[in-house]
Amino acid sequence: MLISFSPTPQCFFGREQATLSNFKEKHQLLARLGVDKHLLIYFNQDFAELKAKDFIQQVLLDKLNMKYCLIGDDFRFGKKRQGDLDLLQSLSKTKGFSVENTQSVLCNDCRASSSEIRTLLAHGDLDAVTQMLGREFSISGKIIHGQQKGRTIGFPTINIPIKRKISPVLGVFATTVEIQGSVFQGVCNIGNRPTISGKEILLEVFLFDFDREVYGIEARVVFKHKIRDEEKFDSFEALKQQIELDTQQAKAFFKI
Repeated sequence: MLISFSPTPQCFFGREQATLSNFKEKHQLLARLGVDKHLLIYFNQDFAELKAKDFIQQVLLDKLNMKYCLIGDDFRFGKKRQGDLDLLQSLSKTKGFSVENTQSVLCNDCRASSSEIRTLLAHGDLDAVTQMLGREFSISGKIIHGQQKGRTIGFPTINIPIKRKISPVLGVFATTVEIQGSVFQGVCNIGNRPTISGKEILLEVFLFDFDREVYGIEARVVFKHKIRDEEKFDSFEALKQQIELDTQQAKAFFKI
């Protein structure tokens, strides 16, 4: 069993940060890795007030009957982050469970962590992200109806809402999209679309040689190569010209 929290403690205490995956994506990834149970604990004020020793006794032991605990070497838990590996190890001797420490994993002499991955994503270093994650970075979601402005300039897109306040990636990318077992190539923009005064972050993908009705269908967008940052253009015509250039660069990346 793997335990995670929603919202994350950082978000609950007002330190909002981009999450690398939503709960559904995380659950699917864990299932593919062979994790049989994924427990999501709702993090609220009452839980934030729970002392570390009480969390161990009331949650891990009384409710979950824990016999073995695998914990990261820098993980902290309980009120005011008082719980750590040392506390678990000291209590394990009298409470009848064992503890194992997952040592930090180094990738190119850098500690693998969500913070480092967010930094790499912000810089568009997708190769390094793939090495650190052990997979390509992707975002999944159901395709929704958009404003269909791209259709008016010859670039119809599929649109996927980003159900998080902060996106870990922003800009224009060459991407592949998995839809119902098929893989398509394209170019995407992820951001708030400043040229049309967009407010919410949206993932829009123009797929090459694609003409299907896919509203309401789950899609997985895999980020292959960053082309540029998102920009605000003076006119819709200027945006169209830039999308044409972006499309050319994406096709060159895919060698098509």
